[in-house]
Amino acid sequence: MNDRLKERIMAITLFYKEKKRMPSYSEIGSITGLRSKNAVFKLVSKLERSGIIRKDEKGRLIPKSLIHPVKVIGTVEAGFPSPAEEELIDTLSLDEFLIDNPASTFMLRVSGDSMTGAGILPGDMVLVDRSLVPKDGDIVVAQVDGEWTMKFLRKRGSNIALIPANEKYKPIRPKKELNIAGVVRATIRKYR
Repeated sequence: MNDRLKERIMAITLFYKEKKRMPSYSEIGSITGLRSKNAVFKLVSKLERSGIIRKDEKGRLIPKSLIHPVKVIGTVEAGFPSPAEEELIDTLSLDEFLIDNPASTFMLRVSGDSMTGAGILPGDMVLVDRSLVPKDGDIVVAQVDGEWTMKFLRKRGSNIALIPANEKYKPIRPKKELNIAGVVRATIRKYR
């Protein structure tokens, strides 16, 4: 990869980090100094072939590995201590690891303690995929009779309930309507 290409990737990455969205083709031209649409198209094609970006089903640009990958250097025992062996196993983009469907995934900040038994605490972030068909036992984000909540989905025949993971709370059964916005795929917690 030549220096000019690295500079253009860095410019696109900075745009993405600042604006929280990918630039349009014309914005790519502006931030990379490319004047023709054809040159921008060639750059985008090169970035696609390199696995740096991809296009969703509507042709929108999606970052694939713009965010710096993190080194995976081994495993750690969470039980009894054992000798640690460090070796570079791989690198991993957290986006690729956590998100299967970028165009259908959104993030929410958790408030409340009804899911603490599932390890989801107030202040955590959850990744929610709206493209998945919710199954019994999934943690879902749902609108129940006009109110939003996150709970385990329980289906028993035609009976549907939303079950908290904290014994202080009771199951919720929709009286009028239930709209499931998506299935929770990951919880993100930052320490300090």
